Amino acid sequence: MTPTTARRMSRIKASAIREILKVTERPDVLSFAGGLPAPEAFPLAGLARAHAEVLASPDGQAALQYGPTEGHGPLRAWIAARQASRFFPVQPEQVLVTAGSQQGIDLVAKALLDPGDLVVVESPSYLAALQAFDSYEATFAVVESDEHGMRVDELERLLRIKKPKLIYLVPTFQNPRGATLSLERRWKLAQLAAEHGVPVLEDDPYGELRYEGGPLPPIAALVPEAPVIYLSSFSKTLAPGLRVGYAVASKETIRTLTVAKQAADLHTSSLAQRAITRFLETNDFDAHLKSIQDLYRVRRDAMLRALTTHFPLGTRWVRPEGGLFVWVQLPGGLDAEPIFADALKEKVAFVSGAPFYPATPKHDTIRLNFSNRPPELIEAGMAKLGAIVSRHLAESGSLPPPARAEARSEA
Repeated sequence: MTPTTARRMSRIKASAIREILKVTERPDVLSFAGGLPAPEAFPLAGLARAHAEVLASPDGQAALQYGPTEGHGPLRAWIAARQASRFFPVQPEQVLVTAGSQQGIDLVAKALLDPGDLVVVESPSYLAALQAFDSYEATFAVVESDEHGMRVDELERLLRIKKPKLIYLVPTFQNPRGATLSLERRWKLAQLAAEHGVPVLEDDPYGELRYEGGPLPPIAALVPEAPVIYLSSFSKTLAPGLRVGYAVASKETIRTLTVAKQAADLHTSSLAQRAITRFLETNDFDAHLKSIQDLYRVRRDAMLRALTTHFPLGTRWVRPEGGLFVWVQLPGGLDAEPIFADALKEKVAFVSGAPFYPATPKHDTIRLNFSNRPPELIEAGMAKLGAIVSRHLAESGSLPPPARAEARSEA
């Protein structure tokens, strides 16, 4: 017999990305679908050494024991010190170690949202966050975004007439769009949050992966009175399999999230936390970051060149300053789904953009990941995909596929 599921489960759809990955991450498929870091960027030797040293130390048994829900003290101290040195003063008591930043999203939703509560999200938005809010029966207010991030002017108009329980966004190298919220908009958003007393959930897993331009301060660093919960992770900078992220907020908020986490999983892996701490103590983390940035910059540039070379006139995309993704709008209003089906026959994969929209989906968008493939495979994959898009465009009668030498449109 199959148990009867809770009513709220009917609201939650399977992640289109996770379902696609079951098919597209086969070795014979050239996939640009997942938001996967490059395995060759994982500091394998350093992490292996850190785990061995932790287990061989006098505290080795503690690494295999239950630990405090708030997290390993030295790791919380390292996170607080790094934030304080870069952006804003943080005390270790303001840090909660989580099982990836995804758990941070879930804990915030669990702690703050009642059924029917309104959550403001950008459009398009991070799919797994929409799933988390749906699981707590939230409703959505959608604010459009552009190449500079969430339209804060639209947010301001919304806040005049509605009282949301939470504002959620990925302000830096956004997933899926790759856009970065401008400094002016960051200031305005923080001021609006303080003025209206609406908490902001600032999800920042990609902030350390910048390939051009100067760093921007987190929203959490700008207006002290603004109720901002800041999330980040070691998934993109060390390895996602460690499943270690963190939340930074007021001590009162961290206490609330800690209680929510106690009921979820007691604590994040003691061994992973201590191994990360050991790695950070014995390695130059900034030098490691630079090596990742250098690797991904080359791959991003390879994808942008390949889009210009192989995709038809009218294709548009956001040039990301960092992160893992390029967001593409197909020409002539083409539907990404039949293109995906044809691409998969050619053993090339991407993610259609429609699932990232919390309200009315746009079917002429796709998300491409560049971090997980070397330049030569990016070139090969974009050549195949561009040819498929050109064929669909010609068959649609919208525009003839242009010659390879013609200029491409970029936005």
